[in-house]
Amino acid sequence: MAVVVLASASGSPGVTATAVGLASVWPRPVLLVDADPVGGQSILAGFFQGRLPAGGGLGEVALGQRSGDVAGAIAASAVALPGTQAHVLPGACGHLAAQALKGLWPPLLAQLRALEATGQDVVVDAGRLGMEGSPEPLIYGADLALLVMGSSLRAMSGARSWAKAWRAMFDDVGAGSTAPVALVVGPGRPYGGKEIASVLPIAVLGSLPWDPAGAAVFADGVQPGRRFASGPLMRALTQTREAMSARLRGPDLQVRSADGVEAGSR
Repeated sequence: MAVVVLASASGSPGVTATAVGLASVWPRPVLLVDADPVGGQSILAGFFQGRLPAGGGLGEVALGQRSGDVAGAIAASAVALPGTQAHVLPGACGHLAAQALKGLWPPLLAQLRALEATGQDVVVDAGRLGMEGSPEPLIYGADLALLVMGSSLRAMSGARSWAKAWRAMFDDVGAGSTAPVALVVGPGRPYGGKEIASVLPIAVLGSLPWDPAGAAVFADGVQPGRRFASGPLMRALTQTREAMSARLRGPDLQVRSADGVEAGSR
C-alpha cells in the first residue's frame, strides 16, 4: 500500500476510531496522520487519554517545512501506538491552527509518499469532508480513499451527495489510483448492504459492526475487554484492511457490499 485516506459526510460515525482501529491491525509499519480540520488533537485526547503532552504533531511539521526538514519533523513528532506497528502524527491543536496548515499539505504528501520506500504505509484521518481547512491535497492525492458512513437515511443521504462529488473530483484531478469506496459502520441500522450499495455512485468496500464499547477502545482509550482482540470488531477491521490491500492491487476487482453481497467497482 501507500497513502490511504478516510473521511466522512454528515451524519456519519467514527472516522477517527476507524482510522485508529485500522492502524492497530496493520501488518507492517504504518503512520496514522491526524489531519482532521476540526483540530483538537483528538487521538491524543481520546486514545491516549491526555497522558501525552499536547502540541507538536502537524504544528511541528509546519515549523519543519520552514526550515526545510519536513521528514525530520515527522519522525520527531510521531508517537508510537502501543502494542502495534503504528505511529501517530498528532493533528493541529485547534481549528484555527488546522486552517493555517493549507500550505503544508503538498510537501507533507510528498514526504508521506516517500515513506513507502522505507516499508511504511500511511493512513490519513481527514475528518468530515467540506470543512474549512480540509486537507484536500491529501484527500485527492491518496492511493485509496474511504468514505466512512452509517446506515441511517441521514447518513446515506450525506454519503450519496459526497460520494458523487468526491468521485468526480478524483476523475478531474487525475490523482490517486482508484475511485473512492465506502465503508459502512453498523449496517442494518436500519438499511442493509444491498440498499446502501443501490444508492451510492461508488462501490462499498465492506463494513464494520455497530460496537460502541469496542469503538470506545480506539476513540477514548477505554480498556478493552478480555475477548476484545478476537471479537467481531477486530475481525472486521482485519477484513477491511485486507480488502483495502486487494483494492489497491486491482481497482477493477469485485468488492463486497455491507452485508457481503458483490457490489462491483462501479
